[in-house]
Amino acid sequence: MNLIEELKWRGMIHDIMPGTEEQLEKEMTTAYVGIDPTADSLHIGHLVGVMLLRHLQEAGHKPIALVGGATGMIGDPSGKSEERNLMSEETLRHNENCIKKQLSKFLDFESDTPNKAELVNNYDWMKEFSFLDFIRNVGKHISVSYMMAKDSVQKRLETGISFTEFTYQLVQGYDFLYLYKEKNCKLQMGGSDQWGNIVTGTELIRRKEGGNAFALTCPLITKADGGKFGKTEKGSIWLDPDRTSPYEFYQFWLNTSDEDAARYMKIFTLLKPEEIESLTEKHQEAPHQHLLQKKLAEELTISVHSKNELDNAVEASQILFGKGTTESLSRLDERTFLSIFDGVPQFSIEKSVLKNGMNILDLLADKTKVFASKGELRRMIQGGGVSINKKKISSAETEINFTNLLNNKYLLIQKGKKNNFLITVK
Repeated sequence: MNLIEELKWRGMIHDIMPGTEEQLEKEMTTAYVGIDPTADSLHIGHLVGVMLLRHLQEAGHKPIALVGGATGMIGDPSGKSEERNLMSEETLRHNENCIKKQLSKFLDFESDTPNKAELVNNYDWMKEFSFLDFIRNVGKHISVSYMMAKDSVQKRLETGISFTEFTYQLVQGYDFLYLYKEKNCKLQMGGSDQWGNIVTGTELIRRKEGGNAFALTCPLITKADGGKFGKTEKGSIWLDPDRTSPYEFYQFWLNTSDEDAARYMKIFTLLKPEEIESLTEKHQEAPHQHLLQKKLAEELTISVHSKNELDNAVEASQILFGKGTTESLSRLDERTFLSIFDGVPQFSIEKSVLKNGMNILDLLADKTKVFASKGELRRMIQGGGVSINKKKISSAETEINFTNLLNNKYLLIQKGKKNNFLITVK
């Protein structure tokens, strides 16, 4: 398959300008995707654009990731109901460096091949651009009626749109013009909500340079149940492990529906069609094994984090479902540990309580209410149904002290096979 056929098979094309496929077949083509730098990390909503650039580079073309420093200081009205906060240059540069580090896991920035990736920031060419120069060299080439006709503008007219946001498409259009002239960039790609802004760029290139430029957009990713992709109750799923732990990241993909997992395999992995089709067939034969979700979670966790972080996430998942050991539990970092047991009933006690040790009956039935009574706790210990930190408790005379603590702070109590309780020692 050529690049366009591949992207179509993967469900990654929403709109494509006539002549785009022919341009890509004709020569090595430089193309770019714009990335919003308002945070110091990408989230999984950015991954579709990143994968477009990855496929482009794999097909022998040159990808450019454009960090929208200037446009990030303005705010894009597309798909937004209100204006964003403006950023300082110091924050912008910090975010740019963090984003490049994450992109490097998907794109080759380092080799000396002709199609190595580049990262650019539109703030670098916009910061010295005076308002008078801009309206003379850019503004006069695009009519107000052309700008007003864009969906992104029309949707905001009812609620109100500032002049700043109204001119956003001109600034983005100038980016395309600049990259066309300076980098011979002939294609801009992005989400389907960006079509109007991208086409403004192709129109500006045609009117100012008499050249041909092209546009390609991918569908906005949705969930089969209509929910918003990439969002959980806690918020966005980030690529930065300090914002979203590798365990939480792994669990997000593991918990996708069968229908979504089949689509996401095509969009977010580089697995070949025959591999995905074979895996989908096996999944349909035994859906309870969640083969698609497991493979999806594996591929994405390795791509974004590492094989080691994947192994840790898998081990952490086994702990949650009762297959872990005391040793595997003690290896967990605190954040992953708390992620696993988020939502389980929790109790807290003062550290002084354990200074001289405390009998397990007093701790779990009196000091905390993990068990309703000492009698219930005794019976459960005799039946082998009580564990602390994955170790079975065999005697009601057991003493609990500082040596039992995980991370010098926690006790994980298991009551039967499925009931977990967390005691925090402060």
